[in-house]
Amino acid sequence: MQPFRKHTGEVVPLDRVNVDTDQIIPKQFLKRIERTGFGEFLFYDWRFAADGTEKSDFALHDPRYSKATILVAGKNFGCGSSREHAVWSLADYGFRVIIASAFADIFANNSLKNGLLTVTLTEPQVAEIMRRAAHTASYRLSVDLEKLTVEDDQGFSATFTMDDFARHCLLNGLDDIGLTLKHETAIAAYESKHPVRPEMSAILPGR
Repeated sequence: MQPFRKHTGEVVPLDRVNVDTDQIIPKQFLKRIERTGFGEFLFYDWRFAADGTEKSDFALHDPRYSKATILVAGKNFGCGSSREHAVWSLADYGFRVIIASAFADIFANNSLKNGLLTVTLTEPQVAEIMRRAAHTASYRLSVDLEKLTVEDDQGFSATFTMDDFARHCLLNGLDDIGLTLKHETAIAAYESKHPVRPEMSAILPGR
């Protein structure tokens, strides 16, 4: 997993609350077995009409936000089903940070395990970022995970909190596999002292 320390990027506002995972990545696109390739289907039903033509009034199709890597949205972002594909689609599209006043717990946890930073700010702070993103060309924010700050170059500044363990994992690029491999030597030592029973050898190749 790519470590996250500080990211500066353009912002796209999605002024909607209760954005659920079925809208982030509709169910008909969940057949892929890879984690990549989902970005083109992000917010598909909001981005495209039934005949496949683009809906020009949706934020992601606005040329002003074509380079955005930070998404700011309304409260309860990522609610609905637990599909991890929602995070994969956001990351594959190019987003590194999602800012909202509240996130669904499972979505936030899935984001952590995939290197996508979710930043929780107050509703007034989120509203102010949306206002600035809507009225300022190429509006940019700098999100610093080491300092736990969100800032622009126009005077906006906010701090956020994060669980210490979650922050440690993101700063060091550690997903579940990475955390396990940090103990690889101890695991190997344990395994060497506990040989596989004969009846298990047939189902454990190489043991």
